[in-house]
Amino acid sequence: MKTDMGVIWVQYKEKNDIEARDDLIIHYAHLVKYVANRLAINLSSLVEVDELISYGIEGLIDAIEKFDHKRNIKFETYAITRIRGAMIDGLRAMDWVPVSVRQKSKELEKTYTALESKLGRAATDAEVARELGINIDEFSVLLREVAANTIISLDDFIPGDDGDDKKKRIVDLLEDHNASDALELLELGEVKDLLTRSIKRLPEKEKTVVHLYYYEGLTLKEIGMVLGLSESRISQLHTKAILRLRGSLSKKKNLVI
Repeated sequence: MKTDMGVIWVQYKEKNDIEARDDLIIHYAHLVKYVANRLAINLSSLVEVDELISYGIEGLIDAIEKFDHKRNIKFETYAITRIRGAMIDGLRAMDWVPVSVRQKSKELEKTYTALESKLGRAATDAEVARELGINIDEFSVLLREVAANTIISLDDFIPGDDGDDKKKRIVDLLEDHNASDALELLELGEVKDLLTRSIKRLPEKEKTVVHLYYYEGLTLKEIGMVLGLSESRISQLHTKAILRLRGSLSKKKNLVI
């Protein structure tokens, strides 16, 4: 017999039934593995999926604790953002991306931005490599190195005030009626518009990868099957897309770090 999750939510939220809470964790635990596999699109072999799952369970529990079951928001959507945020926070705490890699990623991002502003179109791999003073093989190696620094979701954060180190996740605005003021909603709308325009300017294959990954929820392997490309090639396309988009979004302070 199918479990009525609505009843279980009421049991936990309104009657503080701890067994109901455990039932919710077990029922939605599959979301943690799903997010871990998707996040692995650009993770190095130095980071175990089990570590991501551990962080993700904490995010799931946090989502269950803070979710308002009376509001018209699908829990799975809310939880996935929380779980992913917990995993990313855990990776940040590990400081697992070397400073040298972050510097290379920033340099590459700036190169894309400057070159594409000059060209008025998306730069090719050969053009970017030439601008960096390296050959195409060295450019491919560089993309693999910086891939780990492009795992931040495009919609995890909205701009904050100057000097405000505490970025605000979109999901945080959904959980509290008092959290969304007119200015925050306006800024969020501006970011979404800018992001939409930036995605439209991406080369076709990169645009498709972004759509399948962020909008359709496909994994690296699944995208590869759709496009008939290897997982490493999909990872490379994803990395280039994010570098281009982050460059476009860099005018918005405190957006994606």
